[in-house]
Order: sequence, then C-alpha cells, then structure tokens
Amino acid sequence: MPEVSFVLPCLNEAETLEACIREVRECIDTHGLDAEVIVADNGSTDGSAQIARRAGATVVSVAESGYGSALTGGFEAAQGRFLIMGDADQSYDFREAYPMIERMRAGADMVMGSRLQGTIQPGAMPWLHRWLGNPVLSAIARTLFRSDISDFHCGLRGLTKEAFDEIAPHTTGMEFATEVVAKAAARGMRIEEVPVTLRPDGRSRPPHLRRWSDGWRHLRFMMTLSPRWTMLIPGLVITITGAALMVSVIAGPMTIRGVRFDIHTLMVGGMFVVVGYQMMTTAVAARMFAVIEEIGPPSTPLRKAFERFSLERGIIIGLLLLAAGAILLVVVAWRWAQSGFPDLDPVVTTRPVVVATTLVALGFQTLLMSFLLNMLAIPRRRG
Repeated sequence: MPEVSFVLPCLNEAETLEACIREVRECIDTHGLDAEVIVADNGSTDGSAQIARRAGATVVSVAESGYGSALTGGFEAAQGRFLIMGDADQSYDFREAYPMIERMRAGADMVMGSRLQGTIQPGAMPWLHRWLGNPVLSAIARTLFRSDISDFHCGLRGLTKEAFDEIAPHTTGMEFATEVVAKAAARGMRIEEVPVTLRPDGRSRPPHLRRWSDGWRHLRFMMTLSPRWTMLIPGLVITITGAALMVSVIAGPMTIRGVRFDIHTLMVGGMFVVVGYQMMTTAVAARMFAVIEEIGPPSTPLRKAFERFSLERGIIIGLLLLAAGAILLVVVAWRWAQSGFPDLDPVVTTRPVVVATTLVALGFQTLLMSFLLNMLAIPRRRG
C-alpha cells in the first residue's frame, strides 16, 4: 500500500499532463516516497488518458462530469494514506507538495496550499482574481466557517484518506473545493497551510474555469452551507426591528424631532416581522436539508432543537397565532357592526387590522414550515 496518492483531475490536458506527471515523479524520487500517481480522466477526447498511461500513471475513468466528480473518483480509487490533489495544467508545481506530506505525517488532517502566502508569477492570476475575487471569497469563507485559512480556493492541497472518508463530499462541480474545507472546519479537523507557487498554465486553450459563473457558484454554495449568516441572523434583526416599530406606534402616533410616525410605520413594521420570520424559518429548513443530504457540516444545536421539535407542536403554535389574529379581526368587525357599518376610519381600524393580519401571516407560515420540516425529518434509507 503506497503512503501517498497524487490525484490529478483531467479533461483534455494533453498539452500539460505529461509535464505535471514528470514533476510528481521528481517529488517522489527526490524524497523517496512510496507513492502512486492517479489521473482521474473525466471524458478526455485528446488522448490524455494514453499520455498518462505512457507516463506511468494509473488512469481512472470518471463518467460523471465535473471537477468534484473527477476528484472523488480519483480519491476513491486511491490506495495511499495521504491524498495530494492538483490541477493538470502546470499552474502548480507538484514538487512543492512534499511539505504538505510532512504536515500530514505530523498529524494534520488537511493541508492547504496558499498562493496568497506564496508566489504568484506574472500572468498567473488575473488582477481581478488576485486582488478582489479570491481575497473576498476567502474572507467570506473564513467568516462563515470560522477558519483562518488564507486561500480557500487553491487547487494544490492534501488531505488524509481518513479525512476524505469522513467528509464524504457530495458536490460534483467546482463547489467541491469549498465543501471539503467547510466540512473539515466544522468537524474540528486540523487544517494547516503551506505557501505554494502559482504559475501561468501551459495550455494554449482557455481554462475550464469561468470567472463570473464559477465565482458565483462558490459564493452561493457558501451561503447555502451557512444560512445562519445569510438568513437566520439577518432575519432575526429584521424581525426585532419590525416588532420595535410596531410597538412604538401601536397605541398611537409617535413624534421624534418633529417627524411623525404613524400608521405607515406600523404597516412597515408588520412587513418586517413577516419577512424576517420567513427568513428565519427558511434558514432552519435550508440548514436541515444541507445536513440531511450531507452536503453541509453537521450541527449539534440543530440536532438538539429537532429532538424537541414535533409537527404537533408546530401546528399548535401556528394555530395559536392564527387564532389570535382571527379574534382581533372579529373584534374589529364586531365593533364596526355595532356602529352600524359606517365608513371605516383608518386612524381607528388600521392599527388592530395590521396587527391581526401580521399574526395570521405568522400563523400560516408556522403551519407550512412545520409540515416542511416534518417532511425533511422523515428517515430515508441511503443507497
């Protein structure tokens, strides 16, 4: 059994693949590694597979297209204790992988290459990627996943086979790079970094990476994995703000420094409460779905919350909110009827109607979300 498996995802890399394998061999020979080289071919039509075999690599054919699919197929076929992944376009120097192996020998679960702490050669990374895209996305990821990694999207990295099996990535595209780090960080794995060099790739054709669409895919995936920051906390702030606005004018208008806040403030507050509450409940459902489908890291607070949650409790809470709103509407209608159905005075009737309709909306939202959460919680057999 080899100690190290170098895994190179490949899709039509005939121009650069042999040079990459040569650098891998130099790393193996220089440091006396017991290692294998695996090329995860993702449907190449330019003879890449034949080139890899001639260079002494093991070729694993991966039918499902996508960067994540190729790497997963290569990792699953790997026999090594340590897995090193890197692009097959000559943008990374595989001879720089040895420090990663040393860190994993010392106990690290994952070792990331850092282009930002290393060297970015002229022409290797577009200005927009270097100074805006990658730093911003990495900063967002550090906040969402509580990690101090400087370069979340470096293509040269290593992880132990045990860590890969525990992470069990599910994504098939470029999101794979974010998923493995997010899950490793959430599980408290030991993640370290080493500086690496980024070179201009050696291909004559455009890269597979699509600047805006792939950047957006990474961002939306990070947001999906962390609805706490994208929906739950903003929703809580909006709900509290709306409730404060409603309470401030529920009894009558309020004037601050000559500015009068009245019915319209109450209506805006009601909208804030409904929208904020919907954001919070949607965040819980999104987080639960991510955990159940194993695309997101596990959540102890969420697990404990759902141990106490039941559809029946959700129905009771929803019905209580509906009843409160309905009773308030009935009271307004009764008073209107007692007065002989005169023209409605907005100053008198709007306040209780806004509060009532807000309660009714919250009640329906609670009922619907309770059924959705119950559906998500139904045990399913995994294939």
